[in-house]
Amino acid sequence: MGALLQRRSEVQVAYMGNFMDTDQRKTVSQGHAAVLNLLPITSCPRPQVTWFREGHKIIPSHRIAITLENQLVILATTAGDTGAYYAQAVNERNGENKTSPLIHLSIARDVGTPETMAPVIVVPPGNRSVVAGSSEITLECIANARPIQELHVNWKRNGVRISGGLHSFGRHLTISNPTSADTGLYVCEATLSGSTFDAATAKAFLSIIEPPYFTAEPESRILVEVEETVDIVCRAMGVPLPTLQWYKDAISISKLQNPRYKMLSSGGLRIQKLRPEDSGIFQCFASNEGGEIQTYTYLDVTNVAPAFTQLPVDTTVTDGMTATLRCEVSGAPKPAITWRRGKHILASGSVRIPRFMLLESGGLQIAPVSIQDAGNYTCYAANMEGSLNASAALTVWNRTFIINPPEDRVVIKGTTATLRCGATHDPRITLRYVWKKDNTVITPSSSSRIVVEKDGSLLISQTWSGDIGDYTCEIISEGGNDSRTARLEVIELPHSPQNLLATLNSSHSHTVMLSWVRPFDGNSPVLYYIVELSENNSPWKVHLSNVGPEMTGITVRGLTPARTYQFRVCAVNQVGRGQYSAETSRLMLPEEPPSAPPKNIVASGRTNQSIMVQWQPPPETEHNGVLRGYILRYRLAGLPGEHQQRNITSPEVNYCLVTELIIWTQYEIQVAAYNGAGLGVFSRAVTEYTLQGVPTAPPQNVQMEAVNSTTIQFLWNPPPQQFINGINQGYKLLAWPAEVPEATTVVTIAPDFHGVHHGYITNLKKFTAYFASVLCFTTPGDGPPSTPQLIWTHEDKPGAVGHLSFTEILDTSLKVSWQEPLEKNGIITGYQVSWEVYGRNGSRLTHTLSNTTHEYKIKGLSSLTTYTIDVAAVTTAGAGLATSSTISSGVPPELPGAPSNLVISNISPRSATLQFRPGYDGKTSISRWIVEGQVGAIGDEEEWVSLYEEENEPDAQTLEIPNLTPYTHYRFRMRQVNIVGSSPVSQSSRVIQTLQAPPDVAPTSVTVRTASETSLRLRWVPLPDSQYNGNPESVGYRIKYWRPDLQAPSLTQVINDRLEREFTIEGLEEWTEYELQMQAFNAIGAGPWSVAVRGRTRESVPSAAPENVSAEAVSSTQILLTWASVPEQDQNGLILGYKVLFRAKDLDPEPRSHVVRGNHSQSALLAGLRKFVLYELQVLAFTRIGNGVPSSPLILERTKDDAPGPPVRLVFPEVRLTSVRIVWQPPEEPNGIILGYQIAYRLASSSPNTFTTVEVGATVRQFTATELAPESAYVFRLSAKTRQGWGEPLEATVITTEKRERPAPPRELLVPQAEVTARSLRLQWVPGSDGASPIRYFTVQVRELPRGEWQTYSSSISHEATACAVERLRPFTSYKLRLKATNDIGDSDFSAETDAVTTLQDVPGEPPSFISVTPHTTSSVLIQWRPPRDESLNGLLQGYRIYYRELESEASAATVSKTLKTPSALRAELTAQSSFKTVNSSSTLTTYELTHLKKYRRYEVILTAYNIIGESPASAPVEVFVGEAAPAMAPQNIQVTPLTASQLEVTWDPPPPESQNGNIQGYKVYYWEAESQNETEKMKVLFLPETMVKLKNLTSHTQYLVSISAFNAAGDGPQSDPRQGRTHQAAPGTPSFLAFSEITSTTLNVSWGEPAAANGVLQGYRVVYEPLAPVQGVSKVVTVDVNGNWQRWLKVRDLTKGVTYFFRVQARTIAYGPELQANVTAGPAEGSPGSPRDVLVTKSASELTLQWTEGNAGRTPTTGYVIEARPSDEGLWDMFVKDIPRSATSYSVSLDKLRQGVTYEFRVVAVNQAGYGEPSSPSMAVSTQVETPFYEEWWFLLVMALSSLIVILLVVFALVLHGQNRRYRSCSTGKSISNMEESVTLDNGGFAALELNSRHLNVKNTFSKKNGTRSPPRPSPGGLHYSDEDICNKYNGTVLTESANLKEKSVDASESEGTDSESEDVPPQHSFVNHYMSDPTYYNSWKRRAPGGRAPHRYEAVAGGEAGPHLHTVVTTQSAVFAPAGPGARTPLTGFSSFV
Repeated sequence: MGALLQRRSEVQVAYMGNFMDTDQRKTVSQGHAAVLNLLPITSCPRPQVTWFREGHKIIPSHRIAITLENQLVILATTAGDTGAYYAQAVNERNGENKTSPLIHLSIARDVGTPETMAPVIVVPPGNRSVVAGSSEITLECIANARPIQELHVNWKRNGVRISGGLHSFGRHLTISNPTSADTGLYVCEATLSGSTFDAATAKAFLSIIEPPYFTAEPESRILVEVEETVDIVCRAMGVPLPTLQWYKDAISISKLQNPRYKMLSSGGLRIQKLRPEDSGIFQCFASNEGGEIQTYTYLDVTNVAPAFTQLPVDTTVTDGMTATLRCEVSGAPKPAITWRRGKHILASGSVRIPRFMLLESGGLQIAPVSIQDAGNYTCYAANMEGSLNASAALTVWNRTFIINPPEDRVVIKGTTATLRCGATHDPRITLRYVWKKDNTVITPSSSSRIVVEKDGSLLISQTWSGDIGDYTCEIISEGGNDSRTARLEVIELPHSPQNLLATLNSSHSHTVMLSWVRPFDGNSPVLYYIVELSENNSPWKVHLSNVGPEMTGITVRGLTPARTYQFRVCAVNQVGRGQYSAETSRLMLPEEPPSAPPKNIVASGRTNQSIMVQWQPPPETEHNGVLRGYILRYRLAGLPGEHQQRNITSPEVNYCLVTELIIWTQYEIQVAAYNGAGLGVFSRAVTEYTLQGVPTAPPQNVQMEAVNSTTIQFLWNPPPQQFINGINQGYKLLAWPAEVPEATTVVTIAPDFHGVHHGYITNLKKFTAYFASVLCFTTPGDGPPSTPQLIWTHEDKPGAVGHLSFTEILDTSLKVSWQEPLEKNGIITGYQVSWEVYGRNGSRLTHTLSNTTHEYKIKGLSSLTTYTIDVAAVTTAGAGLATSSTISSGVPPELPGAPSNLVISNISPRSATLQFRPGYDGKTSISRWIVEGQVGAIGDEEEWVSLYEEENEPDAQTLEIPNLTPYTHYRFRMRQVNIVGSSPVSQSSRVIQTLQAPPDVAPTSVTVRTASETSLRLRWVPLPDSQYNGNPESVGYRIKYWRPDLQAPSLTQVINDRLEREFTIEGLEEWTEYELQMQAFNAIGAGPWSVAVRGRTRESVPSAAPENVSAEAVSSTQILLTWASVPEQDQNGLILGYKVLFRAKDLDPEPRSHVVRGNHSQSALLAGLRKFVLYELQVLAFTRIGNGVPSSPLILERTKDDAPGPPVRLVFPEVRLTSVRIVWQPPEEPNGIILGYQIAYRLASSSPNTFTTVEVGATVRQFTATELAPESAYVFRLSAKTRQGWGEPLEATVITTEKRERPAPPRELLVPQAEVTARSLRLQWVPGSDGASPIRYFTVQVRELPRGEWQTYSSSISHEATACAVERLRPFTSYKLRLKATNDIGDSDFSAETDAVTTLQDVPGEPPSFISVTPHTTSSVLIQWRPPRDESLNGLLQGYRIYYRELESEASAATVSKTLKTPSALRAELTAQSSFKTVNSSSTLTTYELTHLKKYRRYEVILTAYNIIGESPASAPVEVFVGEAAPAMAPQNIQVTPLTASQLEVTWDPPPPESQNGNIQGYKVYYWEAESQNETEKMKVLFLPETMVKLKNLTSHTQYLVSISAFNAAGDGPQSDPRQGRTHQAAPGTPSFLAFSEITSTTLNVSWGEPAAANGVLQGYRVVYEPLAPVQGVSKVVTVDVNGNWQRWLKVRDLTKGVTYFFRVQARTIAYGPELQANVTAGPAEGSPGSPRDVLVTKSASELTLQWTEGNAGRTPTTGYVIEARPSDEGLWDMFVKDIPRSATSYSVSLDKLRQGVTYEFRVVAVNQAGYGEPSSPSMAVSTQVETPFYEEWWFLLVMALSSLIVILLVVFALVLHGQNRRYRSCSTGKSISNMEESVTLDNGGFAALELNSRHLNVKNTFSKKNGTRSPPRPSPGGLHYSDEDICNKYNGTVLTESANLKEKSVDASESEGTDSESEDVPPQHSFVNHYMSDPTYYNSWKRRAPGGRAPHRYEAVAGGEAGPHLHTVVTTQSAVFAPAGPGARTPLTGFSSFV
């Protein structure tokens, strides 16, 4: 039938999870709603939730609600709502309850929170849907407002208010039994009673759902036939419209995905082409949100089963034809036909395969048929009622034809020829193969040399010439016949030439005649002949490689005399190289003298009497015999004299030091080699000088005389030329004082080769005895000086006397005193004293005194007259320079005054002109001008140094200041000095900067050291700052370097870092000498070059390989290599030898090496090589540093072939009684191309020579011997053949029996300890049973312990062996071994393992690596290395051995290394370590300090590792220079002292001497701000070893850390620990911003930001403001000082409408900082609203009501209003009410909030986005008085006012009298002060209020009521202070201080004119003092305008204050400044006790 789907049922299981296990915190602002969400919890059913606070259950109320989602909502929160809340959830089904984590609620209290808050929806209602007929639905809406009691919530549906169903304070609306009529939009509306706030609303939509119901259903049963179409109806209705879904047999139609099933738009189901499987139950489900219904029907479909009408039958066809198989079927529905073959479908309604076609009748057609189509075919028919099938067989026959015919072949004799003949045929047909040779049928013989295989192939083994011919393959079969023909050719190697003869050629001594007879060509034409020769029994090498095939004789040329030769010849054809002919008898060529001279002759002067000559031997081919030695001959160059000879009797010596030569003489030198036949050719002559010597005789006829007082003249003749001994470089004139011999003056004179030589020494001391002489010098040095002669310089006038002074100055006389001159320049004979009246030259009097007199009293002077007095010393040469001074008689001289008016001009890099006005001369002449200056650092705190002094220029007004430093800031001041002393210093000049100039000096201490093979490290001391002479950023260094041995241009490197101290020059040539120089440069130019220094790069490995490498195999085990030397420029050191690297290609894993010692041998014979193996060969050169580059490309050469080794692994897998099958593998050493194998066998009991022999081809690996005797032992011998013949045979014995088995494993394995070495061992064993089959071989396996795998060492060990040497093992490693035997049946089991055996230790295989050697101290180095790899230790490492030795200096090494070209140069080879010292180090160390080394020496260090066996190879040598090391310790005792706000002084002590490691060159001072090292760290370098520095340009009042390191030439030492220091405070920076807000026409708020750079502790601020232009003729400047940093705002109330004001703000620490300025214009703003109209104030018993009408809107709509009020007791407008809504036109205020008895005026201001608008006209004055007490009646107030006035007048009168008395008693000048100034301080006690009346002085109290006065309150301690000091400091009781002042100025005057000094002469403006003070208000007044039309005045009011939370006021006329008062403020502002 089918399946029916039941309606859905829901099963619920009660469960409950846990709350999220974390406490939560929530903060809300006071007055707002707090919504606490229920923490997530899983529960079924939904739990019942109860909220608790601190254990108390929370009950919903008007302020607390619990939502439908179990949220807790607290409305209008207060501070009392703070606490911990939690919820308890209860599952009603299972009774579980869970408590949530705590939710901590905090209420944030906002100061400005209003008591009234607009309503807001906290929890809005959500859209809801409900099924019609449900019991009820609830909508929820929770709102918040303040006060909450006035909050009301109303509901509306579709705009109509709902009154029923409300509960929970209107928050819930419940609709019972909802129907479609209840559908609609519901609005929740929250309003606040008694307020103007807009209602808050929220919306939700309620929809009603109706369940579905059917309007049309299908019949219960539907009967339809197959292939029909049926529609099943189903329609349903509901709200919303239900969806329909069909199921068949409980499965959704959509899942069936049947294309015949189609849903109709009406909801019905259509099924097309019905099939029986469509029968079943069809269900229709209708569902919506309201529910689900279903209906169903049963569909029944009928069918007819299939039946055959014609069955398929068997069919036979031939290949390529068409086959048809028939099959016809009936049924309903129509059966589907499918043809199959096996499991494969060949054809059906949906399957189409090429060649197979399904016919309409149901049959199968195959076209064309192939053999693969034969088989059984099955026809399947099926419909829904059933299926059936029938089969038929198809048979296909095939033809016979040849598909793989034989091909023409050419084979080598002795190999196997295979001619294939493959045919295809029907397997049921038998084939017969017939082979014919030259049309003759071949019958295979029993010899099995010719075999026809089963596949028809013809195999002919051991081919020979008789096998040549045409071969035909014929195939005969029932399926047809076929045939093919091919040609076979057999070729072989040519035979060896015969009758080879060699004869000497009598006419040419270097040639030999060869002749031979042409050989058999091996059926392949001879291509060419090869002629080989052997020279002096050396290996054979090819001499002629391509002799034409037609030749039978040839002349061999190019042979070398005195050598023996043998020759042989072979022919080459297509097969290869044939056998060599018999060797000729050995011929000896006669010896001849060497035919070439020695090469590379080099001569160099060694001393002044010797020349070193070096050469290299002639080319070896030119020796023509055995060299016996060399003849060196020499003679004077250019002279015809005879040669002198030196005989060098050893051919190994290739140098000669020729001695006993003449100094500085040129020689020509030649060298020739000789042998037994005589002397060879002399080389071309080389010329060389002996070195110069120093002159051996002094100049002759030396004459000397003093020319004047400072010069000596010399006359002389040169020494005899023969005694100069070199090139005369000049003469040196020597002079030295007789008393100071070491103070020698030297003057160099260039040689003059014409006449008598003469010269002068100048600048000598006057009247001094000198010894003088002359010498001649050459390049090596100075010759002997002439005999010294004593010479006196002439006497001269003396210098000025010293210390001229005057004493006992009277009206007519005075005493003058002096001291003798420092420069006497002769014998002082006396003194001259002269005097004259100043300016009267004719009045001079002179008096001469003795030389012992040093004072003189001048008499007869006129009183009060100025005289000029001169004193001079006298010698015989005359009077010297007079010392002069002026003085007035009777008037003692005084100290001079300071110069003034310093002007600087003509500024150049090194000088400047200073013009000045001389100061007071002190009644005497000025003797000296002193110029002082600040250099570099300019400032009041910087020191002054003396720069220049000018003497004896009393009337100077201009000085040229020399010797200034370029590009340096200077500020100058002057002093003038007279006879009394020095004046005070002048005022400082302006700051100048000298111009830039190139540096004056080069970097000093330039040294060069070898850094590496291709680099040099240059070090220097950088220029100090003072020598930059330009912008430091442009200063750098330039290095120039070049090779002195080349003429190439020099190269340069530029270093742009002025502080750099070293540089490494890279990319140099190895082992090459360079010269280097340095210079400094700046933006202007470069300075001088330093002295050139020399350095040589380190010796390195060769950078190129030997050239012309060639290789030739000379035998089967030898290869001869030859090469040329490495190019000299690439040798990079002394070549110690060569290494040949060779490796058998594809066989050896790593190359081996062959070392050739010395640099003369350039060939090597490699012996012991594998035969007929291709080798890869390379050659490299090596120096003492290591190996150079291997030659490239690889040279490939194969050793010659030879007879092969025996085949291996010989086994007999098949043994019968009369036959055996033998199997083998090729030889392990084939030694050539295997051409075939030979099997020989015989009975073991027969004669050894009666072998039956069979030869097989090279590819054959098995052979079957037949016709053997049963149960007999046979000996088989197997050998292989190459071109060189048959190799060694392998023998084995076999028994013809069938009773065999596998062998037993070997036993008793043993490794004798005596046979164990480091890399090998010997394994012994006893063979086991052979299993009746002889053992053929053994296999050895080795396993390395502990974790190695078994590895096969060898599987071809002889069956006769009982021991085996196992090699290639690793030293000091444990192994186990095992063995198995193999016989003809197979392998035995492995034997038992041996015991673990450990190989012996060996020397370590590699040295330590990564060796570094660095200087540690000045006499030690630190060596560090990495141990060798573990796998290379080869034993237990015992330690390391350090070899070190001192190297020659770099200069001498450069000379010697070039000359040592002989094998004796092996002195440097590392294995010869006799010159090294040795140090042993522990194996646990990788660091060692090598101490007690010599300073300033180069050392070479190498390392080895060693164990008990010996040492590893040596490491590559490492060079190090000892003597330089960085300081080991930091400076000591660092002190950091603050100097100023921007300077710190740092002092320290140098590092301890023992840690300095050389001379300290300077220090690096690192300093940074303590809080930000990375951003602020700086470094200052001191290049002089000073121990003090001033750090400048620091940030004020900042903590700094300072660290110092010392450095020397080797580098930087460690840094010291940081030390702290803090700079002093300074004036702060500008405030960060200045902003204005709430700008009306009379008030504004000004605020500012804290300075970004405080530079100290901020003490307060100063705010100054003034109008940009006078207002009504008055310009007011108001200054407010604010103490403290926390208040940064003020309120200003005294602005004038539309006036622009200029504001300035300064911050203060220890001083005021710079101002921040801004302009602001008082309102109304442009675009603001117009003034409101019709302002009306009405008064009731309890309140005032203000009403108005809106004015013009302005540019944008009005956004609100503010109300300003003006109390009658203050007179200033201020903001009264803000933020009045735009829609309001009235406002009420309670009278309780106004001061009683005060009259108020009000005005309204409209506000929009542009700002505050024009205020309205003031309202009428309204009094707030309710009842007037008697003491406020007018008559009482009048009496009190009169009484108070009388008291005040009396007090004022008394004060005036008292003040006048003090003024006339205390003031000396009598000057008055016109400016009124007062000190007002705003501190925490409150702000003062200052009101200035324009007409008269008005005194009143801020707290006074309108109708009366009262006494002022007592001033608070924080208020303003004053004192009655004298009138010099006060005027009219007004304190004159800097902090606050009130100035009255003319507007016409500039700011700079209104100073105190300018107003001193103005007569007093006031004589009446009224200084009255109350807290917090202070008043003063001034005159508005004086009679007579005086200019308008500028008024400046100043006040100051510290901020506090309340407002006090500073009031001027129409002016007020608001600032918060401190905690001491007591009284609120009058009239502003409460703001609404």
